[in-house]
Amino acid sequence: MSVDSTAKSRVSPPPAAIAAAGPGAASAAWGVAAVGAATIAGAWFFQLVLDILPCPLCLEQRYAYYLAIPLAVVTAIAARRGAPRPWIAMGLAVVALAMLANTVLGSYHAGVEWGFWPGPTECTGPINDLGTAGSMLERLDSVKVIRCDEVQWRFLGLSLAGYNVLISLAMAALAGLGLRGLARAAA
Repeated sequence: MSVDSTAKSRVSPPPAAIAAAGPGAASAAWGVAAVGAATIAGAWFFQLVLDILPCPLCLEQRYAYYLAIPLAVVTAIAARRGAPRPWIAMGLAVVALAMLANTVLGSYHAGVEWGFWPGPTECTGPINDLGTAGSMLERLDSVKVIRCDEVQWRFLGLSLAGYNVLISLAMAALAGLGLRGLARAAA
């Protein structure tokens, strides 16, 4: 075997390796990464351009995206390069579970906004500890609490938390389709 043919086999996997990974696994992972990146870009646009500041629950909902986007990119690249099927399946499964957990967190947040249940005490409910009169004025100038139970923006009746539920569910479904493609390719 010549040096050139060895180098080529390292660069691109044999077609059988790509077929073993399932044709939809890489596409699903790229889809998850694209949808997630667009969602986070939109969240930053709302925050930095439109000055709609996120509450603590909104910020927590971003964590799943910060995990899912790079993991989906790595999984897509691994699938394209012919990585072992269990590794690709594990990447897609972690992405799906993270986005399902984010669906639950987004549903909780939307329920707080609709008043179905109380939210976390750090961003909902009455303000009880105002301190002394002098320090209260200083604190009012320096602290801006974004409440989790007040909707800052709605479109078609849904808040950003509601849209996060739908997007997270769609991303989990995409990862699930990739897993199904892997299972079918194995059969």
